[in-house]
Amino acid sequence: MSYETSETSEMPAAPGSAAAARGPGLRWNKVPEVTVYFWVIKVLCTTVGETAADMLNEKLGLGLTGVSLLMSVLLAAVLVWQFRTPAYRAGVYWLAVALISVVGTLISDNLTDNLGVPLALSTTVFAIVLTVVFVVWYRRERTLSIHDIDTLSRESFYWLAVLFTFALGTAAGDLVAERMSLGYWVSALLFALAIAAVAVVHFALGFDAVWSFWIAYVLTRPLGASVGDYLSQPTADGGLGLGTVVTSVLFLAVILGLVVFLTVTRKDVTERERVTLPAG
Repeated sequence: MSYETSETSEMPAAPGSAAAARGPGLRWNKVPEVTVYFWVIKVLCTTVGETAADMLNEKLGLGLTGVSLLMSVLLAAVLVWQFRTPAYRAGVYWLAVALISVVGTLISDNLTDNLGVPLALSTTVFAIVLTVVFVVWYRRERTLSIHDIDTLSRESFYWLAVLFTFALGTAAGDLVAERMSLGYWVSALLFALAIAAVAVVHFALGFDAVWSFWIAYVLTRPLGASVGDYLSQPTADGGLGLGTVVTSVLFLAVILGLVVFLTVTRKDVTERERVTLPAG
């Protein structure tokens, strides 16, 4: 299922050509095609973001601030790797998404737990910041389409937007859970229905594909978090009691399997780039 479409852009230059040597100019698209695999791995990464953040905070003994700094450094290193790759590589890309999921969760948790910022306020602030990112991105590039992440500028805006979608999704999900006390599975069902509603208004009513994609992208964060909390939290709190370690390892294993599958089959690479992009 894909929410996102765009007009075909100029064909990437061949390796070794003058166009390919332009540095931050035209490159191959740096993100995957939006397929069912994309959404499955995205939800799994959001689940890992929730459970891994809790696990690291519990097990490392560094405190919330220490864990946040450690994961931010790791994320920065992986993003440097991602930016330096000439085209989309499933392993690097999804490692960056998994880490940005953890960091986005920790940003929201720090504001709530360490600084005492109300969830309603942090949700509002993250929504405003994300809106500003989109406005500046569009004014500069004239597109928010993820089919055209083929310049350094667009890739920078893309990852900044992804970071704040995770932070916003975390704060908004916690706000809904706190205010409504729905329980993990009911919360998951609520967000799943919201995503389904976005799909309906897009496919049936023609709602803009780009905005449909980004709205669904935000909503998958609290969906994955609700599933992760249900699996990891104690039975006395309404969960299955698997714990954060087991839940994180389980979901990471599934993500790894899917990423290996996509690396081999290249099913999440656009047809244009499947023809021109070197394997590997």
